[in-house]
Amino acid sequence: MRWWWREMTGLVLPVACGGCGRPRTPLCDACGRALAGAAGRRVRPVPEPAGLPVVCAAAPYADAVRAVLLGHKERGALGLARPLGVALAGAVRASVAASGGSGGLPLLLVPVPSARRVVRARGHDATRRVARAAAGELRRRGTAARALPVLRQRRPVADQSGLSARERQENLAGALEVVPGGGRLLAGGRPVLVDDLMTTGASLAEAARALRAGSGPRNGGLVRVSAAVVAAPPLSFEINRN
Repeated sequence: MRWWWREMTGLVLPVACGGCGRPRTPLCDACGRALAGAAGRRVRPVPEPAGLPVVCAAAPYADAVRAVLLGHKERGALGLARPLGVALAGAVRASVAASGGSGGLPLLLVPVPSARRVVRARGHDATRRVARAAAGELRRRGTAARALPVLRQRRPVADQSGLSARERQENLAGALEVVPGGGRLLAGGRPVLVDDLMTTGASLAEAARALRAGSGPRNGGLVRVSAAVVAAPPLSFEINRN
């Protein structure tokens, strides 16, 4: 019921920009441009984990973008899901283009799952909500797309905060799997892993492994997987590299 209370209070209480705090708007024009004003770009963490697919991000994780992501995920500002979805949709398009295109198949946006305890504590599944918003934005622009939450955690994992890149990979190794029947659903489209934020890339690499294992052979080879996120650390953007 927590989500319902947040939605109701948003109707009667004054709103402020989720990025800069400017009053009377959930997201001002300047923060909206910071979030989704540029095309998605390729990002690579350093070190790059084995098995990481092509990943594109909409914006660097800093300043207003960081505030918007945290406002939606941690403070329950659910009205920010739509602009976050618009940003993620741009990253999805860039990721699919960078990894060979969709082949005419509909796009299947597969959210990286959060631990159940985390979803309960927040009162909503932030990544799944943004994935649905991104799928809706893609459809509005003429691209067949749907959110397809077919990944789940098969064992508990430790809290990732404070862990090094290597520790995160060890923590997540073998932790995800495709739900029963998910492989059949994945066969009907072009899967794109989606998340709100990439840091070390360990979650996306494990999610890609689980998707490949759960999809099985198709068209004579393993299913192609790419990934898209709303934001990533500024130094992971290829344009910033020497």
